[in-house]
Amino acid sequence: MIYQSDALTVKRLDGDVAELHFDLQGESVNKFNQATVADLGAALDALEAESGIKGLLVSSGKPVFIVGADITEFGDTFGAGPDEIKGFTAANNANFLRMEALPYPTCVAINGFALGGGLEVCLACDFRVMSTAAKIGLPETKLGILPGWGGTVRLPRIIGVDEAVMWITAGQEKRPADALKGGAVDAVAAPEELRDVALATLNEAIAGRLDYAKRREIKHSPLAMNDTEAMMAFFTMKAMVAQQAGKNYPAPVKVVDVIEKARTLGIEAALEVEAEGFAELATTPQAAALVGIFLSDQLLGSKAKAWEKKATKKIERAAVLGAGIMGGGIAYQSAYKGTPIKMKDINQAGLDLGLSEANKLLAKRVNRGRMSAEQMGAVLNNIDPTLSYGGFDEVDIVVEAVVENPKVKHAVLAETEQHIREDAILASNTSTISITYLAEALKRPENFCGMHFFNPVHAMPLVEVIRGEKSSDAAIAATVAYANKMGKKAVVVKDCPGFLVNRVLFPYFDGFSKLLRDGADFQAVDKVMERWGWPMGPAYLMDVVGIDTGVHAAEVMAEGFPDRMKLDFKSAPELMFEADRLGQKNNIGFYEYKADKRGKPQKTVTESTYELIAPHCAERTEFEREDIIARMMLPMATELARCLEEGIVETPAEADLALVYGLGFPPFRGGVFRWMDTVGLAHIAEASEKFAHLGKSYELTEGMKAKLAAGETYY
Repeated sequence: MIYQSDALTVKRLDGDVAELHFDLQGESVNKFNQATVADLGAALDALEAESGIKGLLVSSGKPVFIVGADITEFGDTFGAGPDEIKGFTAANNANFLRMEALPYPTCVAINGFALGGGLEVCLACDFRVMSTAAKIGLPETKLGILPGWGGTVRLPRIIGVDEAVMWITAGQEKRPADALKGGAVDAVAAPEELRDVALATLNEAIAGRLDYAKRREIKHSPLAMNDTEAMMAFFTMKAMVAQQAGKNYPAPVKVVDVIEKARTLGIEAALEVEAEGFAELATTPQAAALVGIFLSDQLLGSKAKAWEKKATKKIERAAVLGAGIMGGGIAYQSAYKGTPIKMKDINQAGLDLGLSEANKLLAKRVNRGRMSAEQMGAVLNNIDPTLSYGGFDEVDIVVEAVVENPKVKHAVLAETEQHIREDAILASNTSTISITYLAEALKRPENFCGMHFFNPVHAMPLVEVIRGEKSSDAAIAATVAYANKMGKKAVVVKDCPGFLVNRVLFPYFDGFSKLLRDGADFQAVDKVMERWGWPMGPAYLMDVVGIDTGVHAAEVMAEGFPDRMKLDFKSAPELMFEADRLGQKNNIGFYEYKADKRGKPQKTVTESTYELIAPHCAERTEFEREDIIARMMLPMATELARCLEEGIVETPAEADLALVYGLGFPPFRGGVFRWMDTVGLAHIAEASEKFAHLGKSYELTEGMKAKLAAGETYY
């Protein structure tokens, strides 16, 4: 053994070849934490002192090659300032330069995911052989940063500038065929043959039949572009990337800028340019927010796994009641992820609609080459449409997704309970109705909870699992386990009107209604909130959700929280509903909708909206952008704070992710609590004081006041 540590080993193989083997003890994956970076430096010391070595094989002892840097260490490092950040990048850059300076060729066997720093160490090797089961990529822009260990320097010199910019700015994982075609790897091999192919490649280089010195020269030299080529290429790339990324995500544009600035430089100077760009981005609020989302997602996943371990039984067969768009979406997601599901409705037309929804989603996957026709058939075979309860005694969980009416749900749930096993779980996909109230119809309320999906089911990651007063841990655990199997992000919340997401969404809508009452233009409000980062402004969002659905839910919320959600005026959504303007459901709401060439509804402005609401609104007034944002966001922020203080949700991280995954809250802001930390509670308090006349939903909670007084933050 040449070197050994808890992170990696170096040993001699036959033929004077050494193997650098990453295998981080106590972890399921390899990652470049500070200890691994230090150990790599020590391993290189040992290799440089070892005589008689002719080549180096780099390998992994995990199913995953290296997932990248240890993101849990980012917070302290990024918060310490630019100098500390540059020190973070410098240590591993020195390691990779030393690998490239070894007096013999190097080859890496990429056996699983090689992401971020995991790919960057591969780029520092002379040759790369990839398993057919592996994926590689540089996803740093998804964290609001850029590659910091030579990714922006080596990748463009290996695969070309255009291709490298696409790889890095999109942050996508690449499959073996794409990686080989692009020139990022030299060979692809089946997992069982990977090591042999990598060693054979290394021996070819040792024998002089593969020129590793030339490869190093290319990586260490300026980019092979003249000034005219560079001017044209970078001008085009900057425009394209800026358009795709948008102004709220600076990292992709900075990637292009860094590559351009470093194009005429040798590797060490180019790495300095990269380090400057990395440090600049690492101190942005976008990086703090996106890294925070990543870490919160890890927390959410670990909590979901912990719940799944508590489950006393496996969910192997499921059923859904109600085969409309929502029921069909649930059936599709369950079947697609491998859990057979019965889809029950009271009439054939409902079943046809549910099957049509599943068919449509599967056909899209086939058309895009993501699934074969045979695989589509197998998924459809996992959906059993039925008009009866036959076979319901074999299912482990039933999700009720019938019309949002308490009496109907009571009747359906009570009837269903008679046809399922005593240990089967019954869950309601209600969006607002109390789980405790719905449980009153059941003989076994301990086996009942909420399982609230968001529409469209296949696209929205979030599932709220709602604990009623009598819901057992076993029911919650089984439901979370089913959500995990469906590939969803489960957040466990306590029962209350609207649960978590809808409870905080409707104060946001109320803020919108008050703005319109006071003379704001709904289009102007939409534009401000969309520029702030929301995928849709409030008027457009209401149209998509359905005005009727929104008005009904608002009534439930007003009854549940009359002190702050009961409006004392006729709101614009109520006026729409009374005029049978339901949004995209019937092609007219705040906006009018016409199908484009692909059949997707496109919104246009109609003067009739202004005419309809004018008698109930003040004269048209232009509001300041910051006032619109404050009047929209304060009610959501204070209500979310109440949810945390009441224990409806356990942590700020879960609350923020629920809004990102369930509502499309701007990820670059990290969630409502992260946003409040960023702007400061003093700023929130100032806005609260300014708009206190608008009602209780604009008042700081006691918990917010306490945090402000103590100078505390949510994270």
